[in-house]
Amino acid sequence: QVQLVESGGGSVQAGGSLRLSCAASGRTFSRTAMGWFRQALGKEREFVAAIPWSGLSTWYADSVKGRFTISRDNAKNTVTLLMRSLAPEDTAVYYCAATTTLGYYRDKYAYTDWGQGTQVTVSS
Repeated sequence: QVQLVESGGGSVQAGGSLRLSCAASGRTFSRTAMGWFRQALGKEREFVAAIPWSGLSTWYADSVKGRFTISRDNAKNTVTLLMRSLAPEDTAVYYCAATTTLGYYRDKYAYTDWGQGTQVTVSS
């Protein structure tokens, strides 16, 4: 099991930026793929971005591609989501998640460990 704690959420105006961080502890972090998901009020939790343990590839939802960047530091057991050009539709609770299942990085059901979430609010 991996324990995950997100930080860095907050309120920002449209066009602004935020950096979310996720600190992991427990199971060996370097063998775990990490993902970010978000859930807006009244909507399903959706995939945002993912990065495998190697860090050599990244995957993004079409809605955030070119604006968000996921990265990880295996030495520090952290994964970061840099969000730029934020828009009101990015408003949601953002969750960090971990999985050892290969190849299903966009599927929330493949992730076994989740953080508590951090609120991101973007005002117009």
